[in-house]
Amino acid sequence: MALTVDVIEQLAAELDAAHQERREIVKITENQPALDEKDAYDIQYAIRRRRLARGHRVAGLKMGLTSRAKMKQMGVEKPIFGFMTEDFALAPGAEVPVGRYIHPSVEPEIVFVTRPALRGPGCHAASVLAATDFVAAGIELLDSRYRDFKFDLNSVIADNTSAAGFAVGDCVRDARELDLATLGVVFEKNGEIVAVGAGAAVLGNPAASVAMLANMLAERGEELPAGSMLLTGGITEAIAVAPGDHVCLRVQNLGPVSLRFVP
Repeated sequence: MALTVDVIEQLAAELDAAHQERREIVKITENQPALDEKDAYDIQYAIRRRRLARGHRVAGLKMGLTSRAKMKQMGVEKPIFGFMTEDFALAPGAEVPVGRYIHPSVEPEIVFVTRPALRGPGCHAASVLAATDFVAAGIELLDSRYRDFKFDLNSVIADNTSAAGFAVGDCVRDARELDLATLGVVFEKNGEIVAVGAGAAVLGNPAASVAMLANMLAERGEELPAGSMLLTGGITEAIAVAPGDHVCLRVQNLGPVSLRFVP
């Protein structure tokens, strides 16, 4: 289904307002059941234009559904992507007011920062490693705008893949010096280990996630701009947070990054 420009702008306005006002709405496919992937990305891009018009700047891009098991569960053959604006940035160790969000959760990530632009189709992990400035550990904060955190694939694409915040650790390394697939990850909540994993959970290697993003952007006639920051996808399941929670991510060779959640 190809939604009209007016309908796309209307749905983008509704999602954008829900984000700003921290309120839930029903998933958009309730009223637009034939909405397809192209429509969903068109809505996401319309939200981006609205945010840029208010003076925000794009800080980076993010991938979602990069776990093979999650893609199979959702019945998809490739991940999804969204954008992050600079107001999403959280300082490592920051106190984060939970009241800014509807139902926040966090997940551990490997973050890439590139030097030159990356272009698809045909981009691959080796191209990504050659173009990478550095990698770091990161925590992504997710916050779907949909009621009861219930959504389908196209609804979540339209809602900018539930993007809400990110924190990047201070330790940075040359990606070519690391075996990204075997990097061990430990995610703690209030001093207890709640999830463990390795970089291979992200499409076999987080660099493959960046390559796939470049190829997905090429389908829209775009490239991954020079100097991009990319969150490559959750290494473990997302963990819900509430006031009083402290989460700490420890990634082998990339050090820790943490956030504390307050009322």
